[in-house]
Amino acid sequence: MGTYQWQLFFVIGFGWAQDNLWPIVTSLILPAITSEFSPSSPPLLTLAQNIGLLAGAIFWGFGSDIFGRKWGFNFTLGITAVFGMISASSPSFAAIGTFDALWSFGVGGNLPVDSAIFLEFLPRTHQYLLTVLSIFWALAQLIITLIAWPLLGNMTCEETTVICRRGENMGWRYLVICAGGIALIGFIIRFFVFHIYESPKFHMGKGRDEDAVRIVHEVARRNGKISNLVIDDLRACENVGGVQAQDTGTSSAIKRRMEALSGKHVKPLFATKKLAFSTGSIMVVWAFIGLAFPLYVSASTACQ
Repeated sequence: MGTYQWQLFFVIGFGWAQDNLWPIVTSLILPAITSEFSPSSPPLLTLAQNIGLLAGAIFWGFGSDIFGRKWGFNFTLGITAVFGMISASSPSFAAIGTFDALWSFGVGGNLPVDSAIFLEFLPRTHQYLLTVLSIFWALAQLIITLIAWPLLGNMTCEETTVICRRGENMGWRYLVICAGGIALIGFIIRFFVFHIYESPKFHMGKGRDEDAVRIVHEVARRNGKISNLVIDDLRACENVGGVQAQDTGTSSAIKRRMEALSGKHVKPLFATKKLAFSTGSIMVVWAFIGLAFPLYVSASTACQ
């Protein structure tokens, strides 16, 4: 654990913050959007967001094992920033719904990609820091709510307004611009300021042991240390226990990812009553967490 890992902690924390910030943005702007565009089904905005999050999690989650963690690490924030700021020009409910799905496509990749690359650079003694990253979720919610307070409070149509014109309802547009600007700052830091190394585990999975060793030495150098790892150490492990080197091609990587979703990996989670209760409880808790935002949005819209 050294300088590089601590820098990575804060840079990744910024990405985790985006994962909570943008769903909050959707819930905050929905009442104002409903007033301006008068959609027949306002919850469709939340549906568009969730479709984008699901697509992003699948694409970036699987893609990180194919084209590497580095690209997803950098571009998820860039996609979020671009479509977030562009959404401020939305002329209709359909347009803001489309942009919401597109920025959510970027947001959906933050957790799987950032978590993978963070864990793959952490020593065992500090893996608890992955849980500590949740602090950034709370900070994101606090910051975006403070920004929304004056914007939505002073630049939103009154509830009694019959016809809500764009000029009287600019608060939500300024809010998505601010949120997009925050994501853009994170993208600039990741892409131009902080140099992220590709995961050694990814390189080893592709059969590029030399690159894996090189990165270990680079990280050690950033930490002011010296690593004794050499390529022969990795080659000596290739046939230990009779395990043969696996195919490192793209199609094989996709096949291995799909195999991870087979039933044989799920059944052990319900092997005993205790495990079944634990697994079921975790699923229920996450289901209720997922319901929290839609319920909040529905309540806000109904009150308006």
